[in-house]
Amino acid sequence: MNQEAAVEGEKILSASLEKIESFWLKGNGLFLLGSSEPSIADLSLVCELMQLELVDEKIRNRILGPHKIVQQWIEDTKRATQPHFEEVHELLFKARAKLQKQLSLGDENENGSSTKTALQ
Repeated sequence: MNQEAAVEGEKILSASLEKIESFWLKGNGLFLLGSSEPSIADLSLVCELMQLELVDEKIRNRILGPHKIVQQWIEDTKRATQPHFEEVHELLFKARAKLQKQLSLGDENENGSSTKTALQ
């Protein structure tokens, strides 16, 4: 993995999350542009951010941790679209569980370092 590219990508993602908070999620509404109901833009963006579920929890927390407004928006979008949100993301959640299992087995065996390194 190209560490420089990963660091630069994380900086860009963090700046994007800041822009989402300061512009798209400002106001009184729960959703983008102050809306009281999720739009196709909310659904599209939340699906992109849900891909962070596949990275190590420490990394995900480092990326999303400073962005409390984005975190709340993700939860609001999940809540507003249940049970469909879980159905749509079922494969993602299964993949996350499988990766976590592989990582825990790698930690136990000390032979899974290539998998762990690739996800960190």
